[in-house]
Amino acid sequence: MNASRLGIVSAIAQEQRGLLDALEHSRRVRHGNREYTVGTLWGRDVVLVLCGIGKVAAAATTTSLIVEFGCTALLFTGVAGGLGEGVAVGDVVIADSLLQHDLDARPLYPRYEVPDTGKSRFTADAASTDALHTAAQTVFGAGCPPLIDPTTRHAFGLHAPRVHRGLIVSGDRFISTRADSEALRQSLPDALAVEMEGAAVAQVCHDYATPFALARTISDRADDTAHIDFGRFIHTVASVYSLALVQALLQPARTDRLTDPAATPGGR
Repeated sequence: MNASRLGIVSAIAQEQRGLLDALEHSRRVRHGNREYTVGTLWGRDVVLVLCGIGKVAAAATTTSLIVEFGCTALLFTGVAGGLGEGVAVGDVVIADSLLQHDLDARPLYPRYEVPDTGKSRFTADAASTDALHTAAQTVFGAGCPPLIDPTTRHAFGLHAPRVHRGLIVSGDRFISTRADSEALRQSLPDALAVEMEGAAVAQVCHDYATPFALARTISDRADDTAHIDFGRFIHTVASVYSLALVQALLQPARTDRLTDPAATPGGR
């Protein structure tokens, strides 16, 4: 097992296009019907993989990264729908905690609670998340030059991206109507964004005591306007943001605790 190997996970191919292009000394490994790419990014040992869409796919892939590929920390990047007030298209949300909004085992367990864990919210690793948040501020903070060309910014109505941090919720249903998003905001008023994989990654990482962090670029507002050209947005916006964010995190000049579990006593 590598002493410090970072697994980088996304759901959709376009989300990792820039990272794959930047990968050095790469080799591909087929495992469990998925293709894992092992290599280095800015001097760091990494494994890149597309988990596919949904919680089961994300959980299976996360388990493989930890058990089969020896990853000692995980990072998830991708897109999500905005829920929280002021969370706009083109913003970046970093997860402090994650919850499955479609999990309901009542009356046996409270709503949202994962059976036999006593938990409904799984917290991201604090040191890893702090490092990710710091990297995001260096890329997207006030005064930073735009990463997206004016034509693309105009096409998607993008403003200067803001970085948010808090609860992200996951479920095996694409939230695309105002009624659905309003229901989530009423039941989980502190939720900033909604997607389909993160809470499963968080649960598996909790089971294996593996540090993880998660960042999502907001592609829509998870309502009746959630019908943009996703392929174009992911390729021209989200993948660019992911590449810049991971580069800021992994540059050799940085002291980065996300890929150094020894610097994070107790894991989480």
